[in-house]
Amino acid sequence: MKDYVVVINGKPAGPYSVEQMKGLRIKPGTFVKSEDMDDYKEAHDVPELCDLLGIKRHIREPQYFASLDIRLLAVIIDYFIIFAIYCVIAMMVVFFIDEKQLRIVVSLAGLAIIPISKIIYSTIMESSARQGTWGKILMGLKVCDEKGIPVNFSRSLVRNLSKIISTATVGLGYLMGFFDKRQQCLHDKIAGTLVIKDRLI
Repeated sequence: MKDYVVVINGKPAGPYSVEQMKGLRIKPGTFVKSEDMDDYKEAHDVPELCDLLGIKRHIREPQYFASLDIRLLAVIIDYFIIFAIYCVIAMMVVFFIDEKQLRIVVSLAGLAIIPISKIIYSTIMESSARQGTWGKILMGLKVCDEKGIPVNFSRSLVRNLSKIISTATVGLGYLMGFFDKRQQCLHDKIAGTLVIKDRLI
C-alpha cells in the first residue's frame, strides 16, 4: 500500500500510510501526493483514497477538448503501429509460401484486416483504464462520456463502429468537429463521447 504526503494547514506532512490517514480526517479537497505522482492532487481525484477513506469522488465536467489536428496525428500514430505489426506478421506468413503470385495475393488481402484491427484495438484501449489508444496517450488525450466519466466497452464499440458512418459521409462526419464547440465529430455525437486533454496547450 502506498504512503502519501498530506498538506495540513498549508504545509506538507508525512508520509502517512492509508491507515494513519484515516485518523487525519482527510477531506475531498485535501492535497495529497505519493511517490509515483508527478504533483499534488486533491484526495477526491485519487480513486484509491476515495475507496479506502470513504471520500465521495467529485466528477468535473471536461474543460479542454482535443482539436481535430491533434486527434488526426494520434490516428496516424495508431495506424503506423498497426501497419508495423501487420508487416511483421505478413513477412512471417509469406516466408512459408513458395509461390510468388500467392505471396502477393496474401499480402494484399491482409491489408483489408488493418481497418478491422483498428476498430478492435481502439475499442479495447479506449474502454481500458488508459482511456485511449497509444496515439492518444502520446498526444495526452483521453476518451470519456459527456460528463467526463470513462467509457465502458459497449459505448467504446458504438463510437468506433460509428466512425464507419463518419467516413461514409465523405468525411463530413469528421468535419463536423470543426464547427462544434466541444470538437465532437458525428461518431462522438452518436456515442455521446468526447476526446479531451488534461490542460489547455
